Amino acid sequence: MLHSFHRRALVTASAAAALCAALPALAQSQHAPGVSDTEIVLGMPMPLSGPVSGYSVVGKVAEAYFKKLNEQGGIHGRKVRLVIYDDQYSPPKTVEVARRLVEDDQVLAIFGNLGTAPNMAIQRYMNAKKVPQLFVQSGASQFNDAARYPWTVPFLGSYQGEGRVFARQILASRPDAKIAVLMQNDDLGREVLKGLQEGLARQDKAKVVAQATFEVTDPTIDSQIVQLKASGADVLVMAATARTAAQAIRKTADIGWTPDRYLNFAAASVKLAFEPAGADKSKGVVALAVYKEPMSPRWSEDPEVRDYLELIKTHASGVDPSNGSGVSGYIVAQLMAHVLREAGSEPTRESVRRAASNLQKPRIAMLLPGVEMANSAADLHAYASMQPVRFNGTELEPIGPALSMK
Repeated sequence: MLHSFHRRALVTASAAAALCAALPALAQSQHAPGVSDTEIVLGMPMPLSGPVSGYSVVGKVAEAYFKKLNEQGGIHGRKVRLVIYDDQYSPPKTVEVARRLVEDDQVLAIFGNLGTAPNMAIQRYMNAKKVPQLFVQSGASQFNDAARYPWTVPFLGSYQGEGRVFARQILASRPDAKIAVLMQNDDLGREVLKGLQEGLARQDKAKVVAQATFEVTDPTIDSQIVQLKASGADVLVMAATARTAAQAIRKTADIGWTPDRYLNFAAASVKLAFEPAGADKSKGVVALAVYKEPMSPRWSEDPEVRDYLELIKTHASGVDPSNGSGVSGYIVAQLMAHVLREAGSEPTRESVRRAASNLQKPRIAMLLPGVEMANSAADLHAYASMQPVRFNGTELEPIGPALSMK
């Protein structure tokens, strides 16, 4: 009997020891994927190479922002680790990268990745896996569908909204305009055109008289510009990335065509579009903007700009501070940090999704005055307003007040 008692006591003690040993692992298992006691892991596909690699500074500056944030204590006591893989702006590669981030790295969410086609390629997968696909750098309507794709939240104002804004501006300055449209052969081009046509629909004078498409991988668009000039158009609307926009602006000037020119937000970069085209040739281009250009004389004494330039100097020394795309990375990283704070001290993929889908004008540094971020299931686009601007040969000058994109 005594021997049996000791044996039972030994078994009980062993079970208790095993339970105690298992408790840390059990506690760890209560965290959501991508979350541990000390860390939150996020993912970002990014074109580190390929035709739009100039935008890779978005990821580099986002990474710098989180490095500095971690030095200040992180979020709810956890450091944020951002995993960036090269997707080359190629949809098949984006699929490969997204699967790696979700299945191997077990990220809490991905955010900030570029482009309509790459994000469309992973949208169904991310929603099937119920992993937040946040602040997609596209304004395509495909990403604004809370009923079908509740785990996807777009960052930019809608492309159709940009087209409608351009229509209002064109009608105000040239009511009988003959409009030519140079459009990327994807949802960016098609939706800017759709919004433009919607904005022109209530009058019968100004009309779209010519359209020309191109692929993002095309080495040149010279023939399209010559074709559009032949239409007799006196207004040119460009829906493109910055590299192609620079080519279009330069070619338009070189062949002596002088239409009023309008350029979509994603391409309207002083560093990536206007300077490569030639500042003199780009002068007068009208666009939309949301952030303060860091090297613009008008913002040289602005505290937010100074803080941004200090971040580049101390945490992203390889980034050209004049490249405004870096500011986009700074803004999207701030927005992601805001969402993580709002998601609670024990964030889950669901709480992150809810916070990202219910932005209530958070305070984000480097936004232009009047530009706000707000969304809901009714309209998931993060940018609620944008600022019309004109390039004056040096910087982007505001034209009137910020306009609603909702």
